[in-house]
Amino acid sequence: MKASTYPLVDAEAAARLVLERTPVLGPERVALAACPGRVLAEDLVATQRLPSFPSSAVDGYAIRAADGGGRLLVVGESAAGRPFEGALPARAAARILTGGVLPDGADTVVMLEEAEALDGEVVVPEGYAAGRNFHPPGADLAEGELVVPAGEELGAAEIGLAASLGRPVLSVRRRPRVALMSTGDELVEVGRPLGRGQITDSNRWALAAALHEGGAEVRQLGIAPDEPAGLRRLVEAGLEAADVLVTSGGVSVGTHDLVKPLLESLGEVHVGRVKLRPGKPFTFATLPEGRLAFGLPGFPVSSLVTFEVFVRPALRKMQGFSRLQRPGLPVRLGYEARAAGDRTEYQRVHLRREGSELVAETTGSQSSSRLMSMIGAQALVRIPPGPEGIPRGTVVEALILSLP
Repeated sequence: MKASTYPLVDAEAAARLVLERTPVLGPERVALAACPGRVLAEDLVATQRLPSFPSSAVDGYAIRAADGGGRLLVVGESAAGRPFEGALPARAAARILTGGVLPDGADTVVMLEEAEALDGEVVVPEGYAAGRNFHPPGADLAEGELVVPAGEELGAAEIGLAASLGRPVLSVRRRPRVALMSTGDELVEVGRPLGRGQITDSNRWALAAALHEGGAEVRQLGIAPDEPAGLRRLVEAGLEAADVLVTSGGVSVGTHDLVKPLLESLGEVHVGRVKLRPGKPFTFATLPEGRLAFGLPGFPVSSLVTFEVFVRPALRKMQGFSRLQRPGLPVRLGYEARAAGDRTEYQRVHLRREGSELVAETTGSQSSSRLMSMIGAQALVRIPPGPEGIPRGTVVEALILSLP
């Protein structure tokens, strides 16, 4: 096995380098129904007041506060979508339902429970002040107010507000199109029988799920052979309609590790090795027309950890997210975390709550081939390089995947 010609790059420096060279994709106009999970490309600004009219917050009676209380003549009704026509006369009341328009002249609403209905009249309390029990125009949003800034993900509330403002179409960032493949003659498609020395290709399916969760549109290219011409044909065909190429395997220094030389011939390799455990052989390259290529290691955990550290933030930048990283929170180590010598290590942990603290417990063996270490992992604990680890009970910051 020959020595690598690529220098070992610090993991944090490699992550910065990836983001520096990651473009933001252009905008596209998308129907509101297809907007959940998309990222706004421009500020959503209120083009009208919400509510646009004074609307009752309760069922009751709309009155003029200046009339005082006592017996009032009921002259009509205002229901949602069926407003009272005309102005409310003096010494009169209009029945009003929640969401109904406050009649012209009325300035307060008496709750149904506080009024006594008589035949054609109603008795209301004395001294009922103006401004009670209704929403004035603009109480929720003023015209010209910023509703959702560009870079925010569209969820239920954001989409509901867009609909309230009469916006059937929104400008959002395009989703990255990703071509995904595995490499290796030892790999076999899921469900097919295994021969001697063969393994099922699980990485591609794990990465496809991670890419989908990261907002990408994924095209699977299948398994590439350990043969330069066949690998090139598959990659070039996949890149015709892709913004990003993601490969699994073939990025170490063996004679059949062909991804790096191919990427060098197609573009520029910026990172060929990182000081990271798991994930040392991670590769990052830029290709013509602003495209990116990520060569992830072949070991299952290495591929998923490098995805989290390098690929997912890049996908989020491409989509215009204002926040690129997963949240970081302080956790107390419930175990002794051993260091990985000269490399930063991301250890997989479960989290449990202990009072106001989050306590991290190891998921077991941290071998890069043991995918079980990712099952149920709620965080990645970053262990800096060095001769010593971190004692149990130390508070460290963890990259949060999910919370207990």
